[in-house]
Amino acid sequence: MKVTVIGCTHAGTFAIKQILADHPDAEVTVYERNDNISFLSCGIALYLGGQVADPQGLFYSNPEELHELGADVQMNHNVLAVDAAHKTVTVEDLTTHEQTTTAYDKLVMTSGSWPIVPKIPGIDNAKVKLCKNWNHAQALFEDAKDAKRITVIGAGYIGAELAEAYSTTGHDVTLIDAQDRVMPKYFDAQFTDTIEQDYRDHGVQLALGETVANFEDAADGSLTINTDKGSYQTDLAILCIGFRPNTGLLKGQVDMAPNGAILTDDYMRSSNPDIFAAGDSAAVHYNPTHQSAYIPLATNAVRQGILVGKNLTQPTVKYLGTQSSSGLALYGRTIVSTGLTLAAANQQGIKADQVIITDNYRPEFMPTTEPVLMSLVFDPDTKRILGGALMSQYDVSQSANTLSVCIQNNNTIDDLAMVDMLFQPNFDRPFNYLNILAQAAQAKVAQA
Repeated sequence: MKVTVIGCTHAGTFAIKQILADHPDAEVTVYERNDNISFLSCGIALYLGGQVADPQGLFYSNPEELHELGADVQMNHNVLAVDAAHKTVTVEDLTTHEQTTTAYDKLVMTSGSWPIVPKIPGIDNAKVKLCKNWNHAQALFEDAKDAKRITVIGAGYIGAELAEAYSTTGHDVTLIDAQDRVMPKYFDAQFTDTIEQDYRDHGVQLALGETVANFEDAADGSLTINTDKGSYQTDLAILCIGFRPNTGLLKGQVDMAPNGAILTDDYMRSSNPDIFAAGDSAAVHYNPTHQSAYIPLATNAVRQGILVGKNLTQPTVKYLGTQSSSGLALYGRTIVSTGLTLAAANQQGIKADQVIITDNYRPEFMPTTEPVLMSLVFDPDTKRILGGALMSQYDVSQSANTLSVCIQNNNTIDDLAMVDMLFQPNFDRPFNYLNILAQAAQAKVAQA
């Protein structure tokens, strides 16, 4: 069985390892257009902010490891075309520019995503950088040494982390976003108000609710960013406004979402049963809505990649779907979310209600404690949990995982209100703060 894998970051790496573990006789050929694999791009801000001293730790595999497992790893090779009808791929060696066409039995599309680059005048300026892969990280690391002013465009997770990182390394940072809040897809205003104040307290200039109109070279050699509301001088601009899937090779050959994400069944098979898709090139099964969605996260990629290997020859292990659980740490705060926000539920026509409360994570008689800001989104009729978020200077990250399991298992606020959790004053109250959050939701339903 000849298996061709296109792209080798998270999903590709895990798919290859699982395929070779379950099918040691398979002939697995990997085409990767870069000179590295398995780079954890979520660690870029940690590297740029100096928290990760050795960036090699951000790689969890390498071509040599995959080769030793039995894969034919073709680095610096770009796939030019896929012919699904005849089951062939045409590939260019980017070193020699030689082109070859080879056949496959199974095709694994793990080609990932690429930053969205809108057609804004001047966006091709050399001072405007992207932030996605290892090469981008290296360029940003070097360019930041000579830059006093750095502007981050896009206040999603990546932009938020970059703005914090550069504000701790002596740079003058501006954060621009067309939305009127930072990270509005993930957090309510009660959360983002605090986050935005943290930015201001650390010298970050916020330019929210502003759309970039163009980029221009300034007379002093710097860059001018003009928005619909003002102008900003900077030495370096970093574009972080989102990603789109790299799936043009299969356009018109498999079913896709409107943005090009490949739609799969529960076993990671596309509409062509011999073509699998995983990671940023694929849509996910989003459990809060029971619909397909595009959520490019490493967590989704590694799980989908493993499932490709397990289901390569026959459907064996079903995809559990995702809650899009995610988190970050900014200025000493843990900020996490899972599932739907109330705004997202309303936008999608899903009946939902919400409670937002603050409570200390452990008793006040302890030497110290910390408040936890919490949100819970739920269906007021069925009481099914749809989403939640937490923020505290205490590490509440694992509580998002608890809520994630609740969503995945269709648990209700009644379940969460009384579920058994440990009590010990070092850690929590007789009722864990998640119990208390769900009890607040019960009280709101009772008053309705």
